[in-house]
Amino acid sequence: MTIFARDADTGMARWVYQMTPHDQWDYDGVNEMILVDQTIGGTPRKLLVHFDRNGFAYTLDRTNGELLVAEKYDPAVNWATKVDMDKASQTYGRPLVDAKYSTQREDTNVKGICPAALGTKDQQPAAFSPDTGLFYVPTNHVCMDYEPFKVSYTAGQPYVGATLSMYPPPGETHMGNFIAWDARTGKIVWSNKEQFSVWSGALTTGGNVVFYGTLEGYLKAVDAKTGKELYKFKTPSGIIGNVTTYEHNGKQFVAVLSGVGGWAGIGLAAGLTEPTAGLGAVGGYAGLHDFTALGGQLTVFSLPGS
Repeated sequence: MTIFARDADTGMARWVYQMTPHDQWDYDGVNEMILVDQTIGGTPRKLLVHFDRNGFAYTLDRTNGELLVAEKYDPAVNWATKVDMDKASQTYGRPLVDAKYSTQREDTNVKGICPAALGTKDQQPAAFSPDTGLFYVPTNHVCMDYEPFKVSYTAGQPYVGATLSMYPPPGETHMGNFIAWDARTGKIVWSNKEQFSVWSGALTTGGNVVFYGTLEGYLKAVDAKTGKELYKFKTPSGIIGNVTTYEHNGKQFVAVLSGVGGWAGIGLAAGLTEPTAGLGAVGGYAGLHDFTALGGQLTVFSLPGS
């Protein structure tokens, strides 16, 4: 749950910031740290930007760990009302947890927690464009019911201690958004709805085109400034891989691996049907089998005119 900055010569910690103290929801912060240099409030800063599982996006000064921005990058997030940004407060930098969504009560089913345990973003990496100054973030728009129970450790067996159900936020039917984010202000610039979580990595280009893949199997290209869809191509299976680009003999190519799986695709990939299996992902993504199939393929595109 913690970002550590370390001196590479000595291994000693230089600064530490904890996103989710006493995590009760499985929001372990496995997400990448993106290093950029931008100006905030008229001051040039060396920044670290982190889109955490817990649904908050953090902008820190990477030289000293100062927290500059901490805002929800999915409006559905409710486990905490906000991160306290009052430097005079004893809770400065901490999330202000809504007790209604605490999971500390054994054998109590807490309903409507957003995000779900898979987080607003898991391991799918975001991308930064120095041309627009924006970050492009694949997200999960998913909530959960969470019932903890006592469990004893047995070597070689799952050791979870909770039953989960997953579903879209109340009143909504889509489970993913692909967003453009301004880390200087902590605001969504534009957001594209996707039926299922966006589980692929994002790729930005110098031509102001952003690529990403969907769990249904589409490779999509959108305008970096507006989010307008420019192109899409249906690959044989759901995309959880990262879109890449490279040049060969003077021609530019875009490549993506398709092959549904991961947490969101575990039901389809492993043939699971129990709704609470996969920590609730099997039930939450049960409809995925209507849109894609198992398989694995590398699809490569050449860019016209390159």
